[in-house]
Amino acid sequence: MTLEELEARIALRAAASPEESYTAKLISRGMNKTAQKLGEEATEAVIAAVTGDRAELVKESADVLYHLLVVLKAANVPLADVMAELDARTAQSGLAEKASRSEKQ
Repeated sequence: MTLEELEARIALRAAASPEESYTAKLISRGMNKTAQKLGEEATEAVIAAVTGDRAELVKESADVLYHLLVVLKAANVPLADVMAELDARTAQSGLAEKASRSEKQ
């Protein structure tokens, strides 16, 4: 499955009834709860990485990707916008890109 396919699946499930779809239920709870869930999953992925639990890291990483795309859907931010931002960043080294962000602040 690609991220684009996951985004499309999330869009379909978000349009369903919250009684029938976890995605719709999560989005119906509002951005604070949706973002909080993403944060929880990210924390669990970090713990799995730090403890060296590869299997758990794989599972939690899937959760992070799913919940990130749900947050993007709730915020009406297409995955294509995020991918375009990543593509623009590959035109320069990561260190130069980070330095340019620091200069703008």
